[in-house]
Amino acid sequence: MKRERALQVVLVLVGLLYCFWGYLLFDNLRHAKWLSGHSDVMPMFLSLNTALGVCLLLAVKQPANHRLMIAYGAWSSLAHAFTMTIMSAQAVAHGMHRQDSPQDIVMFVVIGVTLLALLPAKQASPAGTPISEPRFADR
Repeated sequence: MKRERALQVVLVLVGLLYCFWGYLLFDNLRHAKWLSGHSDVMPMFLSLNTALGVCLLLAVKQPANHRLMIAYGAWSSLAHAFTMTIMSAQAVAHGMHRQDSPQDIVMFVVIGVTLLALLPAKQASPAGTPISEPRFADR
C-alpha cells in the first residue's frame, strides 16, 4: 500500500510538472519564439509532455489500471535523457555550448527510474478469459 501511495505522489508531481510545460508551450507559441532562430523542436516536445502530464494525472486514481501509460512516461523520460546526453557530448566535442544543464538530464533520469521502480505489478488474468474492451468511464 505504501508503494502505491508513493507512486501516486510521484505521478502527481511529474504530472503537474509536465502540465506546467503547457504554459511554456503557450508562451513559446504566443511570442513565436520558434520563428526567431530558435529550434522548432521545443514546442513539439512541450506539447507531447504536456499531454503526457494530463495522462499521468488521470492515472493517479488507479495506477494499476494505467500501467502502460506510466511505463511510457518512464521510458520516454529515459529516452529524452539519453538523447540530451548524446547531444550535449556532441556539442562539447564540436566546441559548441548547449543550454541543457546536467541537472536537466539527471531530472529526466530520476523521473524515469522512479516511475519504473514504482510501476505496479502486471495483473494476471485468469486463463481463458477473453480480452475485454477498454472502459473509458466508470459506469
